[in-house]
Order: sequence, then C-alpha cells, then structure tokens
Amino acid sequence: MNDGWSEWAPLLWTATRETLVMVGVAMLVTIPFGLLLGVLLLITGKGGILEQPIANKILGAVVNVGRSVPFIILLVAVIPLTRALVGTTIGTTAAIVPLALATIPFFARIVETALREVPGGLVEAATAAGARRREIVSKVLIPEALPSLVSGVTITTIGVIGYSAMAGAVGGGGLGDVAIRYGYQRYETEVTIATVVVLVVLVQLLQWAGDWFARRLSHA
Repeated sequence: MNDGWSEWAPLLWTATRETLVMVGVAMLVTIPFGLLLGVLLLITGKGGILEQPIANKILGAVVNVGRSVPFIILLVAVIPLTRALVGTTIGTTAAIVPLALATIPFFARIVETALREVPGGLVEAATAAGARRREIVSKVLIPEALPSLVSGVTITTIGVIGYSAMAGAVGGGGLGDVAIRYGYQRYETEVTIATVVVLVVLVQLLQWAGDWFARRLSHA
C-alpha cells in the first residue's frame, strides 16, 4: 500500500497542477470573450441600448449551438483547430482550446442573465444624464451586476473542472487522465477514489472562495 502511494502521490500532484493550468488558462480566455458576448447579447436585444434584432438573433444562435454540443464531441470536432493553434492535439495545452470554446457560450448566457437583473431605472438615469453606451456598460451594468458575475465565474470554473476531467479521456492530461489510465485501465480503485477526492476538494474550495467574494461585493 505504501509503495503504491509513493508512486501515485507524485502522479496526483502533477495531474492536479495540469488540471489547474488547464482550468486557469481556459478561464482567462473565457472571461473576457464570454463577458463581451454576454454584453452584446443584452444590449442588442429588445429594448437594449443598442437594439439590433438581426445581430441579436445571430449571436443567440451561435451561443445556443455552442452550448448544445456535448463536450466530448467538441473535443474531437475541433481537433483541426486545436492542431492549427497549438501544434498538437494531446496534452494539457491542447485541451485548453476545446475547454475555452465550450465555456465561452455558457458564460455568455450567465453574463446576459446577470446584467438583466440590473434595474432598468439605473440605465434610464444614466442615459438621461448623457452617458454614452460604453459608459453605461462599464460604469452601470457591470458594476451593479458584479456579485452575480462573480458567482457566474465560480459556476463556470467548476464546470470547466468537470470538462477538464473528461479531456483526460482523449489524452488531455490532468486528473481525468490519471483516473482513466491508472484507476480504470489498471483497475487501481484507490487511484480513482483519490482523484475524486482531489476534484471534490478543488470544487469545494472554489465554491467557498466564490461565495465569499460575491458576498463581500454585495455588501460593498
């Protein structure tokens, strides 16, 4: 047992770092692009400050298609794009591409929903005061929706952790890869259990931090 753990502990540590890198970089891509897409969905919608029905329908369709494709299928479907962008289709770096593509539309809808919660009176007051569209977005909509946006980032990041585990099924590295190669293929149940425990701890810590930060912002 001790000999087994002496082998698995370094693997789990390396896999955890790979998972954190995948999730972190994917979220660094997801947050700005998802935020931009979510803002556009809101302001081009009916009654928005930049109402554009056709553009809104196109954006909505793109987001809906992106959210409809199962992640495991997306992993395979974007292999040519992944190879073109990072030069490989396996490993942690390659997994970041489908992770970001899967989560951007998801986060965009969360952003849109969060911004819709901002009272319309605030936008009307800013418009009456002569604020430009950019100022309404950056100084009214986003600041007022910040607690909800932080919660949305937390939810999205937890989702990315789950996706990263699936990426291990196709050589994406991380905890999912360890669980499959050692826990499933070698019938090492202890490795599978240890992987699940690490994932649960990561999710719990992330959820706690996200909730704490959102509460602090809501009291500000």
